[in-house]
Amino acid sequence: MSGPRNLRLVARKALCAVFLIALLQAAFSPFETLRPQAIGIEFLHANSPTPNKYLPETMGAGVAMIDFDNDGHLDLFFTNGAQVDGSETPSKRQPKYWNRLYRNQGNGKFTDVTELAGLRGLDTGYTMGTAVGDFDNDGWQDLYVTSYGTNTLYRNRGNGTFEDVTSKARVAGAGWSTSAGFFDFNNDGLLDLFVCRYLNWSFAKNIYCGEKAPGPRAYCHPDNFEPVGNLLFRNNGDGTFTDVSSPSGIAAAKGKSLGVAFSDYDGDGFTDIYVANDSVMCFLFRNHGNGRFEESALLTGAGLNEDGAPFAGMGVDFADYNNDGRTDILVTNLSLQMYALFRNRAGSHFDYATGDSGLGKATHLYSGWSTRFIDFNNDGWKDIFAAQGHVLDTIERTSPNLQYRQAPLLLFNRKGTFERVAGGEAFEQRHSGRGAAFGDLDNDGRIDVVVANLGEAPAILHNTTAEGNHWLSLRLVGSAANRDGIGCKVKLTRLSGESQFYEVQTAAGYLSASDRRLLMGVGKDTVIAKIEIHWPGGRLQNLSQVKTDQNLIVEEPKQ
Repeated sequence: MSGPRNLRLVARKALCAVFLIALLQAAFSPFETLRPQAIGIEFLHANSPTPNKYLPETMGAGVAMIDFDNDGHLDLFFTNGAQVDGSETPSKRQPKYWNRLYRNQGNGKFTDVTELAGLRGLDTGYTMGTAVGDFDNDGWQDLYVTSYGTNTLYRNRGNGTFEDVTSKARVAGAGWSTSAGFFDFNNDGLLDLFVCRYLNWSFAKNIYCGEKAPGPRAYCHPDNFEPVGNLLFRNNGDGTFTDVSSPSGIAAAKGKSLGVAFSDYDGDGFTDIYVANDSVMCFLFRNHGNGRFEESALLTGAGLNEDGAPFAGMGVDFADYNNDGRTDILVTNLSLQMYALFRNRAGSHFDYATGDSGLGKATHLYSGWSTRFIDFNNDGWKDIFAAQGHVLDTIERTSPNLQYRQAPLLLFNRKGTFERVAGGEAFEQRHSGRGAAFGDLDNDGRIDVVVANLGEAPAILHNTTAEGNHWLSLRLVGSAANRDGIGCKVKLTRLSGESQFYEVQTAAGYLSASDRRLLMGVGKDTVIAKIEIHWPGGRLQNLSQVKTDQNLIVEEPKQ
């Protein structure tokens, strides 16, 4: 009789173990997936796939979090594709191809205000990404939209509408633009504009790739096309920009650029640029402070993997993940390449830290696009989020161990090493993820994520982490510095003496723009001992004994 009794006991223990694991996973479900239509977002990305496998079909979609009406709630802007017929001017005339702006009502719902805001957009152009920044320092955030073809700058009038000022501003660009970002490279208090360009590709140059019949046609590898230079526009302060791509040294570096992020990595007071390139060496443009940039990725060790080989760089973030006061670099890649992590050493060189950080093991089978270091649980350590999905819709036929649609990735930061977070519906649903934006949509002190999916509805990920950690949301308003405070460095010192480091940027990831506010987690602390704000241009501002769990606006002193 002891045998059956023991078997029942073993079965009972196993069942309890399974139940406990399920309970723990349910308890630790950091994000809930909101149905877009249930909150008023009817957007469906139209990438217009064709049998001809035109490359733009697989490279969209972008998203921005922008408080365009200054009501304290983040609104959402989505970029869209176009009707593709093989001509050089894809059409956006039909409403299904329009870019879309949704106003956050502050009650968990959104309203489509695209036409009211004047953002229906041009009749032609296959839209890719977007950038956000107050380029004219009038207190209202503006929008820049990139495309295959002509880019567009929309000035925010401050009355709920936008004005197309592209022609006056002289920032239309040309070719195939992807990610873009506003930053102040010369510390004059005006936001300049950097624009990534991908390939020397056109509809007429769309060669056949993949096996001939009976094999399927495939999207071409970027090796089949020539690299191009990126664009840098200097803000003149009168509503116009000057193209300084050549005199600055930016145009001399020819790449296949997809993602861009900004940081003063060497601590000299001038913002530098990192560009993720697809299958050629990535770029690190060091800002000399005299209007010139030096491409220094090879010299600093930030351009290639540990084998000295390029990778399919797509999304990028430039932030301090290990709280040592130096900004590090994260780049997403294709499956079997592993995402790249470059650890900043003394502001002069980088170590390839993919292996010893745990990032390689966690990302080997995945293809990542937009990404960012985010502290999803407010413990003071920046975790990693990545939107994922393979670029080839035929990949499962040629590599059965890989997937075309993939779930997003969340990696928990254990004081400098990363491990995968497995829990919650948000990380089980597979999509063709591309762009992603990050910010606190409901002002509850937790970072939410919106993923723009290729040919699908977006994924709205509401942060529901219930660890009870405290936080501070900091919005910086410049006076001598640019109004958005972009480029500000912030050092937070906790009561324990530990420090955390942040930098204000809206550009990171891929084709997307995020909240300008800094959301800083401080664990169980209810008071922050000290906050040091280093404004672009050198001004230092100190705050002490700051209470947590509040949204704080800090203005740069005028004297």
